[in-house]
Amino acid sequence: MPVGTMTAMDRVILGGEAVRAGVATRHELARDYTRLYRGVFVRNGIEITLRDRAIGAWLATGRKGVISGRTAAALHGAPLVDLTIPIELTGAKGRSQEGLILRNESLAPDEVTRRSGLPVSTRVRTAFDLGRHLERPEALARLDALMWNQRYAIDDVLALAERHPRARGVTQLRELLPLVDGGAASPRESALRLALIDSGFPKPETQIPVFAGTRPIAFLDMGWEEYGVAVEYDGDHHRKDRRQYVKDIARLRMLEERGWSVVRVIAEDMPAAWLRRVADALRRKGCPLAWVAGKTIAA
Repeated sequence: MPVGTMTAMDRVILGGEAVRAGVATRHELARDYTRLYRGVFVRNGIEITLRDRAIGAWLATGRKGVISGRTAAALHGAPLVDLTIPIELTGAKGRSQEGLILRNESLAPDEVTRRSGLPVSTRVRTAFDLGRHLERPEALARLDALMWNQRYAIDDVLALAERHPRARGVTQLRELLPLVDGGAASPRESALRLALIDSGFPKPETQIPVFAGTRPIAFLDMGWEEYGVAVEYDGDHHRKDRRQYVKDIARLRMLEERGWSVVRVIAEDMPAAWLRRVADALRRKGCPLAWVAGKTIAA
């Protein structure tokens, strides 16, 4: 039985279909349901999930198209996806409407799978789309998050680029794929890593373990183990929570005792300022910064 008809009728429905089937009257639609998309309704009083919105979007296109992009990434289990994002569908036609993005592209049968009862782009095709359709920093963050959840083969994504050489954004995708790192634990960490690479630093390692004997006692966001320099993102909650602040200071001292120089970056830091601090820390540890000659952070 199709998704969104009888089995899911108590949550997401096509209004006209429900009326014709005698499941709801037009009066009940107006009284007991909220409009989700054009012609698609969700029952009042329930918490609307991403899956509900994805089902509704699919129904709104006449049960055509494939859930793709950031929505597909979320259905594949990728973390840190804003669940209020517009639902993306590829291969479906229809009138534009709020909360729904339609991609006029084609997918081969082996680029489609099923998740939550819906046709969804495969993990590899999802990576292919994320790297092309989003702005560069967010594209890398989404590719990282998809890799964090479950690894996909970069070579498989590159092979897909060979299959679709004229697809929009393929050049950006090819540039970003070598930079993908599933060790990034947040979009902000992905952005910091991209800023370092764009500024001429060598690609940093991520989730670097710090050991006491054979036991790992800390994991650093990113850095260069060879020089003992790390970069960590410090969210606002760390500074506002006194107990967390004390823990952070103790952790910083512990890392320094083990030879690490840690550059902590907060949201308000200007890129030029924290990049300069990273460059200074690396220089103090004997790192020749020939990589960044001519950049704004170079000496």
